[in-house]
This record gives sequence, structure tokens and C-alpha cells, in this order.
Amino acid sequence: MKADPADVQLLDSARSATLATISPSGLPRLVPVCFVAVSDPEAEHGIRIYSALDHKPKRVSEPRWLARARDIAADPRVSLLVDRWSEDWSKLSWLRLEGVASLIAPDAPGGEHAAALSALRRRYPQYLEQDLETRPVMRITLRRVTGWSAASTHLLSV
Repeated sequence: MKADPADVQLLDSARSATLATISPSGLPRLVPVCFVAVSDPEAEHGIRIYSALDHKPKRVSEPRWLARARDIAADPRVSLLVDRWSEDWSKLSWLRLEGVASLIAPDAPGGEHAAALSALRRRYPQYLEQDLETRPVMRITLRRVTGWSAASTHLLSV
């Protein structure tokens, strides 16, 4: 089933999301991330999600040592929560995107790494100043999308 246009609009307007990976203890590990949703007619839900392992200050210098990267290597199941908050509660909405994450290496065949970076840089001009060509990009292949909107009377699920 393809993504609902309202869901795509929420993904396009959100500036960040919360990524949940599964830590070695089995508990969810949550981290805010920048992301981009890219149209992909071959994908089950019509979109793929990408997030850079960027140069914002981190405790480790090697991107594959990041907790989220280690978690994905051990168990690739992830969730991404995107929400719209407003003091006007009639405008509230959220999407939970469940899927399988993988790290796309800079030298991966097919140009997917470069295409993902291009999409991320269009969305976040801050990335124009970062050398991301040598760092992996996280790809989330969606398996399930659920959401809620105050403007709708039912829970969305695809």
C-alpha cells in the first residue's frame, strides 16, 4: 500500500524525528535525527527514509561506532516517530514508521549513497558544509506505517 498524501505532507514538513533502535539490553534506544523521505515506486510503501551519520558533535569519531549503528548491525528493526505539535490540538498528528535499517556505504554500487546525500542536502542546507561522502547513510525500508491525526476520526494504518 502506498503512502497517504497527508502522511507524505507530514514527513515533508517535519524537520526532525525520533529514531528508536533496539539496544543490546533489549530496551529501545531513542535519538533525534534529521531525515528525508524519498519517493521510491519499488518500495512497499512508496518511500524510503534516509538519515545521515553526520558531523554534529558526538562521543565517537567513527560513525560505525555510534550506538544507533551498532544497534542496527545487531538488530536492524527500527521505528521512526514523526509528529506535528501545535497549541491548537485540532492540528496534532503523528506517524510511526516501522522498518528495517541498513547502513549504505559510500562505495556502495548503484549511486544510492550519492542520491541520498543529495536529497538530505536539499532538505538541510547545513549538510552542504559537511563532508558526508566518506560516511555511511542510514536507509530505512518501511514495513508498517501507523499514525493519528486530530483532523481524522480514525487511526491510520498501512
